[in-house]
Amino acid sequence: MKDTATDGSAADGTGSALGRRPTIYDIADRLNLNPSTVSRALSKPGRVNAATVDRIRAVAAEMGYRVNPLARALPTGMSGTFGIVLPDITNPVHFELIRAAEHVARANGFTIVISESAGSAQNEREIIEKLQASVDGLLVIASRLASEELRALADVKPIVGANHAAPELPSVSPDLRPGLEQAMNHLHQLGHKRVAYVGASSVQINTARWDILAELAAERGMSIVEITAAAPTVQAGADVLGRVRASGVTAVFAYNDLVAHGLLRAARAAGVPVPSAFSVVGFDDIFSAELAVPSLTTLRSPLGEIGQRAMDILIDPDANRVASNTVLPLQLVVRESTAPPPAG
Repeated sequence: MKDTATDGSAADGTGSALGRRPTIYDIADRLNLNPSTVSRALSKPGRVNAATVDRIRAVAAEMGYRVNPLARALPTGMSGTFGIVLPDITNPVHFELIRAAEHVARANGFTIVISESAGSAQNEREIIEKLQASVDGLLVIASRLASEELRALADVKPIVGANHAAPELPSVSPDLRPGLEQAMNHLHQLGHKRVAYVGASSVQINTARWDILAELAAERGMSIVEITAAAPTVQAGADVLGRVRASGVTAVFAYNDLVAHGLLRAARAAGVPVPSAFSVVGFDDIFSAELAVPSLTTLRSPLGEIGQRAMDILIDPDANRVASNTVLPLQLVVRESTAPPPAG
């Protein structure tokens, strides 16, 4: 006996009551819209009224419509796939950013592939070059490549920078100066006069952060020294404790929360009380910042919004090759790792 679907779904599992895969024309007929409007709403939602997009997506879901990447690729030469390249897939700072980017891609019928460079500029370049043959564009997070290298690679396929500024390319990054100014004002108001910046020289954005902090310290009559961590990792943060102590500073800006975590861990193991001996300020506000001992004062970066905005640009062919720099605000989150400097 031949089986018959009785629940309104197609026998082929598409979820359509039509007995075949629904098309944009079926959705257009249902809503009395032009098929081109349906197509734009599903592929370039920014060009269609938001309420109309919601109606179209609701009916598309109800009818079991699915984007056919092969059908899309035939007339356009597009694969429907985008790549994300990042330095360290285990770094929690990337989790929220990637999730937001993937949500944007999925909502627009695209697929994401992710590749890790292990923090190596050479690996990053090779990965980008290999992926360019099979993707429509790349989201490059915290790139280790020089701006001119990224620009040259973007001549092949669009590249959007995320969580770092990329001159001559579209990019989305945190607004460093106002954020660092909040943190410096916080330490200055607590009474700190001598501070250190524990940076990561292997990271492109490191120089910009140091330059801004040096200016802000001078404006407030504070001294600042730069201490270089071997990498933006917990272990590298732990390894600089001796140099932090020898510098005589009473407060430390860490390149990121991982470096700050390492410094806190090493201080606790050595019996050095934080913040009694020195205060620590991190950067990013990853999920573990409030779980640290002591809980970490840090600059919260809008990581989800960075991922969402960057992917919106990448999937838009009218924007993904136009140089732009979208900056989003940082927010100082004050917790237990900062306090007035030790007396004397």
